[in-house]
Amino acid sequence: MIASIRGEVLAIIDNSVVIDVGGVGISTLVVERTLQTLSIGSKATLHTSLMVREDSLTLFGFEDTQERDLFVLLQTVTGIGPRVAQSILNTLTVSDLRNAIGNESAAALEKVSGLGKKGAARIILELKDKVSGVNQRITTGDSGWQSSISAALSGLGFTGREIDQAISSVAVTALDQPLEEKLRVALLNLQSPQSRGGTRG
Repeated sequence: MIASIRGEVLAIIDNSVVIDVGGVGISTLVVERTLQTLSIGSKATLHTSLMVREDSLTLFGFEDTQERDLFVLLQTVTGIGPRVAQSILNTLTVSDLRNAIGNESAAALEKVSGLGKKGAARIILELKDKVSGVNQRITTGDSGWQSSISAALSGLGFTGREIDQAISSVAVTALDQPLEEKLRVALLNLQSPQSRGGTRG
C-alpha cells in the first residue's frame, strides 16, 4: 500500500497533481482545497489511498491522515465509491462532514453533487456510530478555549483550515490540559510534517 508520497510538484492538471518521487512522476487525484495549496516547483507531502481496478491504478491524495481515513471510511457505505467519496470531501471539510453525520444533517450532505437524499441517508445511517466517538471528544467541555486558541493562531497568520485541524488535535490529545498546554499542542500540530509545512514545502 502507498500510504504517502513526498516530492516536488511537476505539474497540476485539472484535479490532479504530478509529484516527482525518486525520479518517477506520480499522478494523484486531489480535492480542490488541496490543489489550491500546491504550486509547480514546490515540495508537497500527500497522504494517499490507492484504488486498484482490473484496468487501472488510481491514487488519491490528501493533506492529512484524517481526510484520507474519512475517504476510506466513506467507501464502506453501500453505493459509495472512490469518486463519490472524493466529491463529498471536495464539498465538505473533515469537520463539516463529521458534524453533518453526527448531527444527522442530511441537508448538508445533499449539497454534494450526485449524492442525493438516499445517499445522504445511507451515510448517516451507516457511519453515525463510527464518527460519534470522535465528535464527542471534540465537542466535550468548555468551548471557550477553542475561541482563545483560534484567536491566537489567527493572529499568527494561520488559515481557518489549519486552525480547525489544530483544534481537533487538541480536543483529542489535550482536552484536560490548561490553556497554555493546549496552545503548545496546537502549535506542535501545525509544525508537524502532516500539517502546514508538510504540504507546502
